[in-house]
Amino acid sequence: MGLILDTSILIASERRRESVGEILSRVRALHGEIDIALSAVSVVELTHGIYRARNDADRERRRVFSQGIFQDIIVHPVSLEIAQLAGKVEGEQAAQGVAIAFEDLVIGATALHLGFDVATLNVKHFQLIPGLKIVTL
Repeated sequence: MGLILDTSILIASERRRESVGEILSRVRALHGEIDIALSAVSVVELTHGIYRARNDADRERRRVFSQGIFQDIIVHPVSLEIAQLAGKVEGEQAAQGVAIAFEDLVIGATALHLGFDVATLNVKHFQLIPGLKIVTL
């Protein structure tokens, strides 16, 4: 069992000036010694945040934070199987009139494929993915 951290958790942690070690300690204090990972989509979102920063100090702080995240937390790529699962979930939900944001869809499909839960501050979006267990920190 494991946990995929949604980008919302990471952004909130960066804003609180938490280190990667503090994030991992908090997760393990709440959920025990589990595997903690990211979807490659979170790499895109965090990198976007670096280049979107309003000033050099914020950009550098975000860059350092992101580098620590990428170094200390496993990043799962979007494999063929994850992409197919995301397409299946999206198609089935669209057939019922439910739209899921692409980023959340792929993060959720990554978790489902691995048999992991998702830790997020964005429960509303992730609860649209059937079978996905959502936790908050």
